[in-house]
Amino acid sequence: MELSRADRRLLAELQRDATRNQSDLAELVGMSRTSCWRRIRDFEEAGLIERQVALLNPKVAGFNIQVLLLVAMTEHTEQHRQNFERHVSLLPEVTECFSVSGDRDYLLQVVAHDMDSYNDFLNEQILRHQAVQSASSTFVLRRVKYSTALPV
Repeated sequence: MELSRADRRLLAELQRDATRNQSDLAELVGMSRTSCWRRIRDFEEAGLIERQVALLNPKVAGFNIQVLLLVAMTEHTEQHRQNFERHVSLLPEVTECFSVSGDRDYLLQVVAHDMDSYNDFLNEQILRHQAVQSASSTFVLRRVKYSTALPV
């Protein structure tokens, strides 16, 4: 998708705060309200804007443990991958899941209320899965940077 300079400004502002009304947003990026509305609709139809959400603070929401969990599979079959990915997609504790290269097969970002709930999650939901051979947890001590914005 070809993006003009105005498109890039619009996308940057939407990533900062998508709750602004279109009149304010259009003025901020130097577009007419109609052009702004049309471009947002075009971005949505093209799949560039997937959805608009509220971002919650994990600590304030009571999730005091954040973990990067590396998972190794027992076998590298399509069925094992599909079963594991479907299982993970249903786990609310998993906020992100990546298929990765290297010694492990998946990297999961996991949130938990406390160490006991993480331990239960790891043992019951991950290690008991038939496709999982092993898992390794890295606990987040402090979030240094967090951004959902792409550098448009």
